[in-house]
Parts: sequence; C-alpha cells; structure tokens
Amino acid sequence: MGIPSEDVVLIRQSEKPGDPNVITVNCPDKTGLGCDLCRIILLFRLSIVRGDISTDGKWCYIVFWVVGKPTTRWSLLKKRLIEACPSCSSASGIYYYRAESQQPKPPDVFLLKLCCNDRRGLLHDVTEVLCELELTIMRVKVSTTPDGRVMDLFFITDTRELLHTKTRREDAYKHLKAVLGDVMISCDIELAVPEIATSSQGNSFLPPVLAEEMFSLELPNEHHPSGSSDQTNVSVTMDNSLSPAHTLIQIHCQDHKGLLYDIMRTLKDYNIQISYGRFFTKQGRKCEIDLFIMQADGKKIVDPNKQTSLCSRLRMELIHPLRVTMVSRGPDTELLVANPVELSGKGRPLVFYDITLALKMLNTCIFSAEIGRHIIRDREWEVYRILLDEGDGFSLSNNKIEGEVRKMLMGWE
Repeated sequence: MGIPSEDVVLIRQSEKPGDPNVITVNCPDKTGLGCDLCRIILLFRLSIVRGDISTDGKWCYIVFWVVGKPTTRWSLLKKRLIEACPSCSSASGIYYYRAESQQPKPPDVFLLKLCCNDRRGLLHDVTEVLCELELTIMRVKVSTTPDGRVMDLFFITDTRELLHTKTRREDAYKHLKAVLGDVMISCDIELAVPEIATSSQGNSFLPPVLAEEMFSLELPNEHHPSGSSDQTNVSVTMDNSLSPAHTLIQIHCQDHKGLLYDIMRTLKDYNIQISYGRFFTKQGRKCEIDLFIMQADGKKIVDPNKQTSLCSRLRMELIHPLRVTMVSRGPDTELLVANPVELSGKGRPLVFYDITLALKMLNTCIFSAEIGRHIIRDREWEVYRILLDEGDGFSLSNNKIEGEVRKMLMGWE
C-alpha cells in the first residue's frame, strides 16, 4: 500500500487570527521521528499547543496544532517535514515504506568570512539572514579589532545543498549586503577544507571551574521515579498498570519554547518508542502530556533503575533544558550558554539566534563569540561563549543580562 507524496504531510492553516494551524503527518514510523519533526517545527519558530501521536510500530499518524507568526513559510515547512520522514521510494508520486539501510552523507561544511565595521546588533542581523536562507551555523568565531572592525568566521551547512553553486553564494551575498549595507567590507564563502572543517568541531578549552558551575545542578527527590517537585512545578510519573503492553509516562509542567522537542529528544536518546501520545496546553501555559511507550525490544519498562533514570532525566531536561550563566574574566564579563546535543549529533536549533537577539534588545555589544562542543559528564554539549563589550554607558547587571537571555531562550516572543 502507498499514499500520494503530497499526503505525507498536510497543513491546514487557520482561518481566524490566533487560532492554531494543524499539521498532519502520515508516514512510516521510526524511533525518534517525533523528535525530528518537533525540531523542524521549532526551527520555524512555531509553538506546539496540542499534539496527538498514534503508531502500530510500522506506520504512524501524528497531528500537531501549532501557532506562530503570519510570516511562516508553510510550503517550505511542509517540504522539510516530508524530508524528515523515513525513506520512501517516490515512483509515480506514490510513497512506499523502505527501511533505511545507511546513514545519510554528512553535509558539506562551508566557511563564511565576513568583515564589517562594528555596530550594535550586527551579529544578530547576520544570524537572522543566515537562518532565513536556511544556512545552518555549525560553529562561529567572532573577534573585534581595536579599530572597530569585526571579523566573523561562520562554519555553515546548506539545508538546500546548493552552496557549492555560484548562484546560491551570490544570493547569500545579496541578502547580507541588503541588511548590513555600508558596514559590510568584504564577504567570502568557500568550501572548508577537511582540516578546517574538523577544527570547527570546537576543541576550545573550557575551564573545569566553569564546567562545574554550569553542570552541578541537583534536583530534589531524584531517587523517586515520580520525581515530582512543588518548587519546580514539574511532575513526571510512570505507571505500568494501565496497559498490558505499554508503560505510561505522565508529565505536568509549565510550557516553554521547545518543550515537546526536549521530551522527544530525551526519549530518542534512550531509544524509547512512543505508541500513543497526547499533549495539550491549558490556560496559564500549563501542559499535560500522556505517553504510552515501550523499549526498543517491545517491552515495558519494569526495571526500577531504568524507571528512575528516565524520570530523572526527563525532569532535568524540563527544568534545565539549557544552562545559562555569567562569569567574570578579569575586567570582562562572559556569557555562557550550554545546549545539549542529541546522540544523532544535532543540537537545539536557533540558540545562537535567540542569544544574539536578546543582547541586541538589551543594546549590548558583543566583543567576541565562539561556539564549541565539549564532552561533559559523558554527554556532548554545544557551548556558546560570548564576551561582552562593556564600553562607555554599559550599566546592565549580570543578573539582568542572564535573565533576559534565559527568557528569550525559554519563552515565546
């Protein structure tokens, strides 16, 4: 049996402003599909207010109710969601299930070298252009010279896989020039040689003191599978009595940007399959999630240690999906943000976009910026290190900056 390719993903836009739009996905199933779809929806800056997931292990049916901005590119979103669905053959426009036999080839990494005269908000404006062009920032190295010039080095990949063409590069140049205007001095895009691409993986040194400060968070009641806490308003409970074949996970918490993605990526990393799930947001942004799950072997989770481990991880990811802190480096101040990386190698999208937007809104200049990946406590993290320019007139406290950055990362605009 097959279904027409255009029916793999259906999007019904709302007729009334403020009403949710409905995204329906009907395709072959795979472990982690929900995570991949939620990541794309987050990348398009949409908030999931309700969701239903149902699968028999081979085929799945997913419905998301989402809200966002009027500028959402729905046709492009549909294309990206279809690409995330398991591999299918497309003969005669009909999709048939075909098991994935090999991992996709890693995308080519390109180096964007941008030289500009500095101004407030420059880095965010560049980041916004790259996001609109579907150029994914893998790593960045930003430095400011004493004469007020900025050299930005962006290691990027192209979702459209066209950056090797002259037309695509010229298009990127034109978009950057249109936004930056006369402050742009030079712009060059070239394929990163293997040695440079490898070095872009971020081997920069992260002082142990900083790592300990960011990752020494303790949660109350960690030794109980229920893992509830009045202090954090996050409750994660596990029940094996309501289904003969599945374990039920129930989650009650406050909504935040990427909430469903944080849950789905955690289950994906644990190789957990969702057979049925329901998610909805009530007044006050309170969320309720019910998930009927099983292990990769098709069995319930009955081991108390596994239950405790999974519940504790879910609670941690919901309370602290990202780590944000301000540290002093002599006379300077550095903003650090740590973003957990999926086992598949993907990090949470738009983190750098949100950081630079928050600093732009605070009218705070960035002296230098760097993104690197670090293995900390057996997990890989994407760490953003932003050295702030504390020039004349700088009067914001560290708590104010940290709070606004955290708000931008976790809240909806």
